[in-house]
Amino acid sequence: MNEHNYQILLAPVTAADLDFIAAVECNAEIWCYEESVETDANQVKAKYLEQISSEHNFDFIITRTTYEGAEPIGLASIWSYVEHRKSWEIGFGLLPYHQGFGYGYSATKQLIHYAFEKLNAHKVVAMCNSNNLHSARLMKNVGMRREGIFREELEWKDVWVDQWFFSILKREWKS
Repeated sequence: MNEHNYQILLAPVTAADLDFIAAVECNAEIWCYEESVETDANQVKAKYLEQISSEHNFDFIITRTTYEGAEPIGLASIWSYVEHRKSWEIGFGLLPYHQGFGYGYSATKQLIHYAFEKLNAHKVVAMCNSNNLHSARLMKNVGMRREGIFREELEWKDVWVDQWFFSILKREWKS
């Protein structure tokens, strides 16, 4: 364990996780900076069930473990961004009452490590709504840099807003 008496683990999604996944994916509070949120839990379950059987499935349950036990607290994913460039994109969402404790930071570091060490990524990217300052700060804190701004990329709450593009290269991660 660590000085906080917890550990954050990423575990591959299984069929046993489908109810939890649907609850997270359909929670508008978690995805409040996204353009839309899926509301049909059965659609979410069907999508993840199909992905589970794929050899290219890189969806994870973020689990907080303590001396008392383990508890799922969110989702994390990695997907190919530009295959021939070895670029992978990451994303995650935490249950609202687990946000702000460093769990997202730990999970993001693990996602980046996984991309570079297991998927042989050259570059890892992530994007966020420019209003999502917590996510932007987290990406900077894990060593990513803001590379660009996609101006008025997202229609969010009936207004066009910018999307920020972050990345980190394998050589930057290793240093």
